[in-house]
Amino acid sequence: MIEFRAVRKTYRDGAGESVAVDDVSLIVPSHRTVVLVGSSGSGKTTLLRMVNRMVEPTSGAVLIDGEDVRQRDPVKLRRGIGYVMQQAGLLPHVRVIDNIATVPVLRGTPRRDARERARELMETVGLDPRLASRYPAQLSGGQQQRVGVARALAADPNILLMDEPFGAVDPIVRRELQQELLRLQERLGKTIVFVTHDIDEALLLGDEIAILLPRGRIVQHGRPEEILTAPADPFVAEFVGLAHGRRELRLRSTPAGTVIVDAAGRVQGVLREPAEDSG
Repeated sequence: MIEFRAVRKTYRDGAGESVAVDDVSLIVPSHRTVVLVGSSGSGKTTLLRMVNRMVEPTSGAVLIDGEDVRQRDPVKLRRGIGYVMQQAGLLPHVRVIDNIATVPVLRGTPRRDARERARELMETVGLDPRLASRYPAQLSGGQQQRVGVARALAADPNILLMDEPFGAVDPIVRRELQQELLRLQERLGKTIVFVTHDIDEALLLGDEIAILLPRGRIVQHGRPEEILTAPADPFVAEFVGLAHGRRELRLRSTPAGTVIVDAAGRVQGVLREPAEDSG
């Protein structure tokens, strides 16, 4: 479990003090995915980087399983936490297999064993094993992100931090990677903090969602269905798409079957009867 306990982060600038995160308290339950979502400047990445001490809070504390992360050596802490960023952050002159094996090798795993683990993870994240000897520049954007996820999982961390990991790929690849993450999480059950500015991505991936206002204050935190059915205020309703009826869906019968329409009457999908259990 990760706990943010009244954390605050400020920076000095020319105008005095700038607030990035303002008195945030939040619990990320073990083996669940909590998505931090908000516009630019809402403190999402700052919060995420407090977990592995890439950012130190000005006040308050971040705890992992009840232990303040400030009591941990930052290098050892980071090597025990998976971290995936938007641009993958791969070592450009290192082959795929050794990019994935980097952290286990740094933690003392023999290179041969680390490479064997890397090959297993390539299969886990849907990478062709023939890519193992390639360099990052020889991969597509989606392949690079899969390598980034495999590298984050290589040391089998309990915690996975994901900072807009799918934001730099095209929409089709993004959907593929989102589905891959759902499949991996169902299988592996990691504790995930996921940052995005895309509310559709947050609703798809999050067991819980925390919506942040500009300057880093949580305006609402809950399960996706709670946020959609009971938005905390007009800002949340606008942010999640309720203000203009985009998510207020209804059924309409047509000669061709039952369709799903939004508040403006535009067709959004088709209603199908569940398949009968043949067993």
